[in-house]
Amino acid sequence: MTDLALAAVLLVAGLGAALLIRWRYLGRRRGLGSPEERATYATLHTASLAAPALRGGLTADSASRAVPHLRALIGARTAGLTDAQGPLAWAGEPAWAETAQAVHDVLDSGRPQAAGDAFAAPLTVEGRVVGTLVVADDSPSAGLARTVTEVARWVSSQLELAEFDASRTALMEAELRALRAQISPHFIYNSLGAIASFVRTDPERARELLLEFADFTRYSFRQHGEFTTLAEELRSIERYLVLEKARFGDRLRVVTRVAPEVLNVTVPFLSVQPLVENAVRHGLEKKDGVGTITVVAEDAGAECLIWIEDDGVGAEPEVVRSVLSGHGDSSSVGLANVDERLRTVYGNDHGIVVETGPGLGTKVTMRVPKFAPGVD
Repeated sequence: MTDLALAAVLLVAGLGAALLIRWRYLGRRRGLGSPEERATYATLHTASLAAPALRGGLTADSASRAVPHLRALIGARTAGLTDAQGPLAWAGEPAWAETAQAVHDVLDSGRPQAAGDAFAAPLTVEGRVVGTLVVADDSPSAGLARTVTEVARWVSSQLELAEFDASRTALMEAELRALRAQISPHFIYNSLGAIASFVRTDPERARELLLEFADFTRYSFRQHGEFTTLAEELRSIERYLVLEKARFGDRLRVVTRVAPEVLNVTVPFLSVQPLVENAVRHGLEKKDGVGTITVVAEDAGAECLIWIEDDGVGAEPEVVRSVLSGHGDSSSVGLANVDERLRTVYGNDHGIVVETGPGLGTKVTMRVPKFAPGVD
């Protein structure tokens, strides 16, 4: 879905909300408002009842839940939704026989069509005709035709948003698979090496580390859910750092400061842990002496502010910019991946911010809205 189309849909939604607020304000002043205001409210309310089902895409289930509201919106004897193969659902008496020709003509031409008492208008997504909104009425008129056409355009906007949501979900799943493939070999090799080093000298420590490793990998490779709570992500980070401290010993210090009120904030799955791993691999592994990883999560009003800082070797800013653009060192675990997923979910102003310089350590900051549409 184009940015322009999305902006248009959001503008319509905003206008609808403004009209609803105005109606409520006037209703308090003059009873229930004028007939025009009551009609406006009724129209917006009916559309809002159909919208959630349509955001599920054009399926038999979503059509059966949406079409009664669409029929009420249009005011026809019967109304139905079809996909490109045939009818999905009806409200009122099913009228496939009398509407079939109009539907066929719409699917063939991509334009609204009338046939007898029936009228059909195309449902389009990204310029493709994916189905029709069809009505049959005892008294068809030009006004009814215009109403059906406009309602079909609104339905199309909802279906475009549904496809946008589906595309976003598919993209995030692909990026998660890529992130797991990128992280796992390096971490598994180092963790098993650290555990093996304790098998003879400290079997109990080896057993504890093996349990931590099992819990960490179980979380990292789970197969459900694009989102998790910050608390769950931090638990995974804690297990990861326990395993890394087994490898680094006293060379690794960890400082954690987390505001309790942000623990239940929803974050994209594996969005913080890769930043911690990146700090260890690229900040501290090459540093002589003791290194410190600092993990902070703060309450920032409508957002949760999270930052990961290390006092390691740092990097050239140009190198980091190259990594974030997808053209840098592929061993930089997850920076570009996390940045892209945050932008996909929350918008381009919510990518990660990296502050670094040679010998100055690195600080990576991310802002996560406490509440965002489509995030649960």
